[in-house]
Amino acid sequence: MPGRGNRGGPRGGSRGSRGFRGGGRGGGGRGGGSRGGRGRGGSTRGGPRSYGPKFDSQRVAELEDSEDEVSAEEQSLSEGSASEGEESDEEDEPQASTKPYQALMQSLAEEKESAPRAKRRKLEHQPTAAETGMDVDSEEDPDAGDKDLDFVEEPEEGPETDVVLDEDEGDSDDEDLTDPFETHIVNSDPVEVGQRIKAVKSKDYATSQTELNAWRLTSSVPGAKSKPHQPQTMAGPAGLKLKKKLVDSAAKLRPNFDKLEQVLYPPTFGYQDMLFCGRTPRNAQSLRRMYCLHAVNHVFKTRDRVIKNNAKLAKEGEETTFEPRDQGFTRPKILILLPTRQSAVHVVNTICSLTEPDQQEHRKRFDDSYLDKESKFGAERPEDFRDLFEGNDDDMFRLGVKFTRKTIKYFAQFYNSDILLASPLGLRMAIGSEDNHDKKSKQKGVDSDFLSSIEMVIVDQADALLMQNWEHIEYIFSYLNLQPSEAHGCEFNRVREWYLNNQAAHYRQTMIFSAFNTPELAELQRSCGNWAGRVRVQPEYAGAIQELGTKARQTFSRFDAASIAAEPDARFEYFTSAVVPTLVKRQRDMSGTLIFVPSYLDFVRVRNYFATSPAVASLTFGVISEYADVPEASRARSHFLNGRHKVLLYTERAHHFRRYALAGVQRVVMYGLPDNPVFYREIVGGYLAKSEQDSRIEPGTGSVRVLFSRYDVLKLERIVGSKRVGKMIREKGDTFDFV
Repeated sequence: MPGRGNRGGPRGGSRGSRGFRGGGRGGGGRGGGSRGGRGRGGSTRGGPRSYGPKFDSQRVAELEDSEDEVSAEEQSLSEGSASEGEESDEEDEPQASTKPYQALMQSLAEEKESAPRAKRRKLEHQPTAAETGMDVDSEEDPDAGDKDLDFVEEPEEGPETDVVLDEDEGDSDDEDLTDPFETHIVNSDPVEVGQRIKAVKSKDYATSQTELNAWRLTSSVPGAKSKPHQPQTMAGPAGLKLKKKLVDSAAKLRPNFDKLEQVLYPPTFGYQDMLFCGRTPRNAQSLRRMYCLHAVNHVFKTRDRVIKNNAKLAKEGEETTFEPRDQGFTRPKILILLPTRQSAVHVVNTICSLTEPDQQEHRKRFDDSYLDKESKFGAERPEDFRDLFEGNDDDMFRLGVKFTRKTIKYFAQFYNSDILLASPLGLRMAIGSEDNHDKKSKQKGVDSDFLSSIEMVIVDQADALLMQNWEHIEYIFSYLNLQPSEAHGCEFNRVREWYLNNQAAHYRQTMIFSAFNTPELAELQRSCGNWAGRVRVQPEYAGAIQELGTKARQTFSRFDAASIAAEPDARFEYFTSAVVPTLVKRQRDMSGTLIFVPSYLDFVRVRNYFATSPAVASLTFGVISEYADVPEASRARSHFLNGRHKVLLYTERAHHFRRYALAGVQRVVMYGLPDNPVFYREIVGGYLAKSEQDSRIEPGTGSVRVLFSRYDVLKLERIVGSKRVGKMIREKGDTFDFV
């Protein structure tokens, strides 16, 4: 998307060491952070040689005391930083000190070695202990750490051939013309659908806005003359068209819906695309239960329809005139994208609670590979941080789940699975790339046929995926619902007509659940062309400025930008001309200045400016980015606290993955607003309140300077509130003060 840049690197961008999941697999290598530009100057055999100004990623003020003498305050801070980094991978830390060129070459070598394995991991299956008769607990394998935990090896099966329904489901598949599964998937009106698809391609929508149970709904239906959906509420699961085997469990788990569920269930089960922008740790399980119920209901209805038709064909024999259209090109129907293995555990447990299977095949292997029962964080960590990173926070996984009559099978081969659970990085590695093309074996580098018949995509915790590498999401969506390159045992005479007509993408439902809305999420929803339309659900924001817990003068400064492409340059120009001179002029009083920079690209630009510009040569500064290792971040925090760094540059992704409790902050300059409004409250309210408690500033004397443009409207609304954002964007004045 123009003007925003990638949030990660070419492969992952989400994990370095486990503390700073910004390096390692992506983000441009370990040298891209605060250590990235230290230059190669120094002495040569013939003595010093000048190559121009030396580049330093920090500037430290000299103290009178010896550098070996560390104050008690500084020592305690360093110890605290080390304890925060205990959960990071020890083997990754030495790499953090690698020079940029070496890090780049190492990352390229690792990618070259790992890329050919990506396809094999997806198609093959590692035999379990039960299958081999081996006791894996007593077997010592020195290479165990290098094994792919999701390795699958089993033959690809053909279409569903069962002809027997469950005993209690003999009449459950009778057509119900009011069932959205029938009206959207099975027996949709071809004339209406054709008109809707034509409107989608021409971006012709009828849009309406309404408020329901204190939530704002924006509905869009293809066709300017189409009648917009009238939002309705649903009191409980009794109003859902569920398979009989799911009715009792759904009623037992949730007999009545809360206010939010009453709003979300109708569009979810109505097969509309949905972007929900109010996910929190408190409503996470109810959202998960909703989309899991919808997913397994869709799978069961699809599977049982095929089995019922198989029975009818077997009964009538070869002379039958019955020609059902009940299948796609491949078996997988549901794709669920998640940020961590722990998120997959929550989804699997929710599915089990809804389906109540008699058996779970490979459950022990799943628990061993995905569960981490140790609690890594205390109650002092924010609730949303613990919700995301507690448990197994590995972001490289993919899992196939297959349903049979009374069994759930984990680690099924993708082409034999009904539901695919994966992280964006894990699924992208499974798909492969054109760069992995093997000319000798004539084996294609890309294998995405298992995505050809996906009828439902669920993106949960999308705000966390934004902090990984959003390019992986875009890559995956570009391969959804394409015509397959191989038959994979498909019975083409039973494939639905809209698959054959290359219209599958217009029948696919996409649901996105996020803590907040961003341009990336809005664009992703707009790119999905569901003929049933789309809906966006978000709250009315009171504003994070009212939730600080301390008094501080907050000044919001608006700058003009001609376009979104010109916005980064306009922001930098405003910062260097309107903010920096004040810092330099009053540098004696500028100790404790924290500059928060959301974008890493902007961070590099600001860091380079502080390192090389004569205008700020007298201003000492330090940096903490997502690529800094634990010792480096600890050193920067310590120097900032004792005044050796008057200014500290701090990135949004560093805060997302670390949540440092920075001490010594007396004023905050926000180069840009954070996407997550919680970060504003933690950085402005939390840091300044801590300085007041430590008697570093008088109560109420802390200050905040925020830069924003009209392109920051979504972020600004969450910070200042829905009622104020319009005036701040449109009014002639460019400075707005809040106390």
